[in-house]
Amino acid sequence: MAQTMRPNTAAGGGLFATDGKPHPLQDTLLAVTLVLGVVAFITGLLFHSLHLLSSWAGLVGILTGAYGQWVSVTTRQRFGLILGLGASAVGFYLGLAHGGLFGGFFS
Repeated sequence: MAQTMRPNTAAGGGLFATDGKPHPLQDTLLAVTLVLGVVAFITGLLFHSLHLLSSWAGLVGILTGAYGQWVSVTTRQRFGLILGLGASAVGFYLGLAHGGLFGGFFS
C-alpha cells in the first residue's frame, strides 16, 4: 500500500506528464495526431467528396501517431495517441473507399 501515500506529481508537470517533467515533443505529436484523426474521421464519414482530405489526413495522422508511440513517455500520452491513431486509420480507410489518395487525378 505504499502507492497510496505517494504524492501526486502530475499537477506540476502538465496535463499529459505523469512523471512531473515536461515533454513538449510528445505533447505536440499527441495534439497533431488527435487533430488529424478528428479531421480524417469526420471528413471520411460525412463528406464523401472530400476523400483526398480524409485519406491524406489519415495517412499523416497514422505516421505521426506511430512516431509518437515510439517516443512517448507516459501512459496518458499513449492513450491519447491510440485514440488519434484509431480515428486516423478509420478516416484513412474511409477515404480510400471513397476514392483514394489520388482519386480523380490519375485516370
